[in-house]
Amino acid sequence: MSTLFVRTLREDPSDAEVPSHKLLIRGSYARRVAPGIYTWLPLGLKVLRKVERVVREEMDAAGAQEVLFPALLPREPYEQTGRWEEYGPQLFRLQDRRQNDYLLAPTHEEMFTLLVKDLYSSYKDLPLTLYQIQTKYRDEARPRAGLIRTREFVMKDAYSFDMDEAGLDASYKVMREAYQKVFTRLGLPFAIVSAMSGPMGGSKSEEFLYPTPVGEDTFVRSAGGYAANTEAVTTVEPAEQDYAGVPAPELVETPNAKTIADLVEVANRVHPREDRPWQASDTLKVVVVKLTHPDGKTELAIIGVPGDREVDEKRVEAALSPAEVEMAGPEDFEKFPELVAGYTGPQVIGPQSARREGLAEDEDLPLRFFLDAHVARGSRWIAGGNEPEKHVFNLVYGRDFEADERIEAAEVREGDEAPDGSGPLQIARGIEIGHIFQLGRKYAKALDLTVLDENGKTRVVTMGSYGIGVSRVMASLAEEYHDEKGLVWPVEVAPAQVHVLATGKDEEIFAAAEKLSEELDAAGVEVIFDDRRKVSAGVKFKDFELLGMPYGIVVGKALQDGNVELRNRATDERKIVPLADAAAQMLAILSK
Repeated sequence: MSTLFVRTLREDPSDAEVPSHKLLIRGSYARRVAPGIYTWLPLGLKVLRKVERVVREEMDAAGAQEVLFPALLPREPYEQTGRWEEYGPQLFRLQDRRQNDYLLAPTHEEMFTLLVKDLYSSYKDLPLTLYQIQTKYRDEARPRAGLIRTREFVMKDAYSFDMDEAGLDASYKVMREAYQKVFTRLGLPFAIVSAMSGPMGGSKSEEFLYPTPVGEDTFVRSAGGYAANTEAVTTVEPAEQDYAGVPAPELVETPNAKTIADLVEVANRVHPREDRPWQASDTLKVVVVKLTHPDGKTELAIIGVPGDREVDEKRVEAALSPAEVEMAGPEDFEKFPELVAGYTGPQVIGPQSARREGLAEDEDLPLRFFLDAHVARGSRWIAGGNEPEKHVFNLVYGRDFEADERIEAAEVREGDEAPDGSGPLQIARGIEIGHIFQLGRKYAKALDLTVLDENGKTRVVTMGSYGIGVSRVMASLAEEYHDEKGLVWPVEVAPAQVHVLATGKDEEIFAAAEKLSEELDAAGVEVIFDDRRKVSAGVKFKDFELLGMPYGIVVGKALQDGNVELRNRATDERKIVPLADAAAQMLAILSK
C-alpha cells in the first residue's frame, strides 16, 4: 500500500448518483476525465481484466474465436449498411488530414462481416463465431451513474455466421447459454427479457438485465414466466366495441378543465353520461411530439393515449425508431394553428383531416396521428375540442376519427395482463448487461457476404450478434456487492483475495505481516499488504472496508500471543488463529 497508486477518499464525490459510482471513485478504482469518460486506475483495471477473463473463458468454451478490430474505422462500410445516418448524433464522426470521414465504432457488425467475406467463401467454412473485447464509443446525450452509462466503454461483441435460420437458432442457443454461465460465475443476478432490436436490426432480441432499483431500464415479468423490456411489451388487443347507441359528437364548454382530473370532474357536472360516471380512462389524451430523424430532419407527430395513462417516450421511440422523440415546445405549435395546446382533438389530424385533402403523392404527410394500442375500435371518448376551454364528447374511434397507425405509446402499469396470458405483470428496474440478437441477413446483404452451398449456388450468410458490456458489468458488480462501509468484491473479480494489515508500530508486527504476505503470494494468492508506517490502524481498517477485498488478515496486538485475526469482509466474521497456521487456514477458505 505504501507504493500502490491509490488515494482513497472519505467523502462521496459531488457528482456521484449511485453507490457504485461513489465507491469506485472513493476507492480509487477510476477517475473522471470528462462527462461519461473515465480513467482506469490499477485496482479498477485489475477488476476489469478479471471480468474480461471470465467472459473470454466462456466464449472460448462455447467455440467462439477471438479477434481484435481497431476502434477508428472508415465511413464507407457504415454507409453501405445505412448506419452512418441511422446512428444519428450518437455517432462520433471525425476526419483525417485529407478530409476522409471516419468514426469511432459504436459496434463492429460491418467489420466482422467484411472480415468473414474476405476469408471465407464456402458452406464448409461455417458455422463460425468470432468475438472481440474492445472499446466502443457512443455520444450519449446524458451520461449518468458513473460507469453504468458512459460515452467510452469496454464491450465484448460476438457474431455468428451460419448458412440458414436453423444454424442461427443453434448458434443463438449456444451464446445464450454461455451468457448465463458468465453471469452465474460472476455472481451477478440477471433476468432474460424480450427486447427491441433498435438500430442493430434483426428479428429476435433478448436482453440480460441486472435487477436493481438504480437501473434505467424498466422491465416486466409475470408469474407464468413472461419477461420483457417495457419497450418490447405488446398490449393485449382490445375487443372492438359496439357504438350503435352512442350519440353524435357534441362540443361542450369545459371551463377550468386543464388536467385529466379536472376534466372528469367538469364532465360529470356539465355533461353527465347516461349509463355511469365519466372516468379518466374515457378521456383521450393527445400529446404533440417532435421526431428528429437520423438525417437531421424533424417533424411533429400526434399521439393519442387513454387519459388514465402517461405517454412512455421510450416506448414511442422504440415504435418510431430510428427517430428520436421529445415533447413539442411552444415554438412548434406556432407552425400549426389548428393545434390548440391542451385542447387538441383527433378531428383535425390523421387521415381524414383537411390538411390531407389534395395532398400530392410525393408530399410528406403532415401531422401524422399515432393511436395507442389500448384504444379499442368503436370505443367512445372525450377529447379536446380544438378550441380553448372546450371538449368534444362521444367521439368514436372508427366513426368520428381515424389514425395513421396504432403503436405502443402508453406506459405499462403494474397489474396489466401479460400478452401471452400468463398473468398480471410486475414491474422492476434493471441495468442492461448483455444483449443478443438474431440479425438475420441485414448486414450480409448490405455488404454482399455470400458463400457457395453444397450445390454450388450462392447463398447469403445468416448472422447473429451477442454483446456484453464489460465495464458496465464491473459497475453492476460494485452495485450488487457493497455495504454502508464500502465495496465487497466476490473472490472471482476482486483485485486481490486477501488484504493483510500491519496495525501497530512494532517492527515485529511489520516483519510478521510481510512474511505472511510473501507466504500467501508464493502459494498463488493475490495479496494487498498495508505496510504504511505512519498511518493509523483506524485509517487502515477504513481502507480495508472501502476497497473491498474478500478477506483480511490483521497482524496487530494479538501477535504478542502468537496470533493474528482473519476477517471475512462480506459477513464481518472474525477468527483468531495462530500466525503459523494463518496462511494454511486462508488457503483452505479460498479453496472453497
